[in-house]
Amino acid sequence: MRPLPTLLTLSLAAAFGGFAATAIRDGLEAPAQAAPGSGAMAALPAASLPAAVGTTPLPSLAPMLARVTPAVVSVHTKQRVSVSPFGNDPMFRRMFPELTQERINESLGSGVIIDAQHGYVITNHHVIEGADAVSITLADGRTLQAEFLGSDADTDIALMKIPAQNLSALPLGDSDALRVGDFVVAVGNPFGIGQTVTSGIVSAVGRTGLRGLGFQNFIQTDASINPGNSGGALVNLNGELVGINTASFNPRGSMAGNIGLGFAIPTRLARNIVNQLVANNGVVIRGTLGLESQDVTAQLAPALKLDEPRGALVTQVFAGSAAAGAGLRVGDVVVSANGERIDGRDALRNFEGLQPVGSRISLDVRRDGKPLQLATTLREQPRSFAGAQIDARLDGAVFAELPERLRQSGYSGVLVESVARGSRAARNGLQKDDVVVAASSGNFEDLPGFRASFTQAPAQLVLRVMRGANRQGDLMMQ
Repeated sequence: MRPLPTLLTLSLAAAFGGFAATAIRDGLEAPAQAAPGSGAMAALPAASLPAAVGTTPLPSLAPMLARVTPAVVSVHTKQRVSVSPFGNDPMFRRMFPELTQERINESLGSGVIIDAQHGYVITNHHVIEGADAVSITLADGRTLQAEFLGSDADTDIALMKIPAQNLSALPLGDSDALRVGDFVVAVGNPFGIGQTVTSGIVSAVGRTGLRGLGFQNFIQTDASINPGNSGGALVNLNGELVGINTASFNPRGSMAGNIGLGFAIPTRLARNIVNQLVANNGVVIRGTLGLESQDVTAQLAPALKLDEPRGALVTQVFAGSAAAGAGLRVGDVVVSANGERIDGRDALRNFEGLQPVGSRISLDVRRDGKPLQLATTLREQPRSFAGAQIDARLDGAVFAELPERLRQSGYSGVLVESVARGSRAARNGLQKDDVVVAASSGNFEDLPGFRASFTQAPAQLVLRVMRGANRQGDLMMQ
């Protein structure tokens, strides 16, 4: 009968497959054992690639990675938190303090040594945010306590320092020279399993518009970037650092596996932020044009004499600002800045947020449909100001710019940075971390706009406040 050899072949294949699967499973579940010198079963021959095809050696990333991996580190953070069965309710916490327990939260991420002489290590802000202690484990196994030097939440960059000798640092490459299709390699500590390397290509450059990720100018890559890779290195084939891995996009979460949408902060931006953190005692000072704008809609475009509905329509120019100095007017439409295309309000805000104070800016503007070139120099953007400076009813509160990650999630307004206990603002019900989204003083979108809205103090001051998970309410300020 003819089918018998075929059936026998399939049976043998199935048996071998079961043996192989069992061997692989046992290898994963049990640690490797040293084979005894005699009486042991001879090892099965292992398949391997040839060293060369003809006279041409096979390409390998190994020589480059041998130089790169010593500069990529693991970042271990510890945060002391208080846990209560009543959540964050302050009244019940005070009534039942004995039910509040202390817990240590630990997390793992990655980092890159960028300066061996000073011991500078760069990572993501979200890796070390809120940490009480940070330790760095080097590729050679040494673990050291890190000194926090500063961070910038809106670009997700943090800088630390370690007191180690004989460090290896990565040279910074030119991220502006990256092209779609260039090969890149991601190095980090995904899932805390140890240093791991993945490779891919550059899928896009200058990527923006990702919700909740602050100011954006990302390198997109299909190299796998998994949890724990944050803060690790994205390098080119010369072993130069071209990006800091920061995020992966997967709407189904990490359990869905890699889908080839990873994002890294380009080194040009990271270098600028690090230089500011070193020079300004751990803070970043940004420049601003000093204007408010809105998107150009399909309904507005004909009235503005535009061929297409794109650009940032100027709705307010603050007195004494860089925009006022440039001659910008309400009704102007900004379509590009320093040659970078501006499609709308968020694109203009993102451009501003990535520029340091003193940057020279060239604006391509449409005024009554006609092209106009304007130039100006960015001035310092205020980080915060006291409420008493604009209205006595806000005395005791300090207002700050809303974190850009919230703006990218669709929010606008200002953040209540702090409220002094017993102050007038506190008695009126204002609390730390409230977000003021509207006020009877006038329309505003950000900190300069909020301040400008009080040019004429309203007889009745009402603040619309968002508190917690999208809960909104109105506060009458007396």
